[in-house]
Amino acid sequence: MIMLYFSGTGNSKYISELFCKLNNAKSYSIEESIDFEKIIYSEEIIGFCYPIYGSRVPRIMREFVIKNIEYFKNKKIIIFCTQLIFSGDGARALTDLFPKNYFQVIYAEHFLMPNNVCNLFILPIESENKVKKYIKNAEQKMKKVCENINNGIIKKRGFNIISRILGLQQGLFLPIIEKKSLDTVKINNDCNQCCLCVKNCPMNNLENKNGIIIQKSNCTICYRCINKCPQKAITLFFKKKVKKQYKGI
Repeated sequence: MIMLYFSGTGNSKYISELFCKLNNAKSYSIEESIDFEKIIYSEEIIGFCYPIYGSRVPRIMREFVIKNIEYFKNKKIIIFCTQLIFSGDGARALTDLFPKNYFQVIYAEHFLMPNNVCNLFILPIESENKVKKYIKNAEQKMKKVCENINNGIIKKRGFNIISRILGLQQGLFLPIIEKKSLDTVKINNDCNQCCLCVKNCPMNNLENKNGIIIQKSNCTICYRCINKCPQKAITLFFKKKVKKQYKGI
């Protein structure tokens, strides 16, 4: 059993590695340069873990799945998604990328995790104590999830009709958000060209060109560069300077 994850700022990585620690399994970031074909083929159970953006799967995870889709046929699948608020059918949304009856979903769950959107005033970055509460609750839920899986209990969060309707309503905005995000990364004059953002971007969207950081219209809205920038010089969608960053777990 393995877990494949994408994590913008650490939440999904934490959930993936927590699950693997409790089940003696291996966790792999989809950003790694490894032979995923060999790894996936050799396992019976494949897990996915990713953050929810607008009630849908991040573009980077969608592209990974499409690239490797043939390797998942007839596997048993576990799906975890991390979110700040209820996403509706965030876990189920992954199955839309596959043909019908392509594999068997044996478990799906949503985990509430700290907010990493640091430039939107209605979604403030939580205090250290609040983050600890998120972690504690996630750990308790994961223990129950692992107990259910080991006992053969199947639960599929987000697969009922109400969840699908709620997810559809919220997810209608994602294509608009994704399109707008492609070229709305803003880098202000506080940038000192340390290139930490260039090195850490999972989509190679940022480049240092003649001493200026430019974007290449390939953002996946993970907020990694925004939260890692030591100068707080980067933002997305909005021009206002970031005041407080999410440093992850």
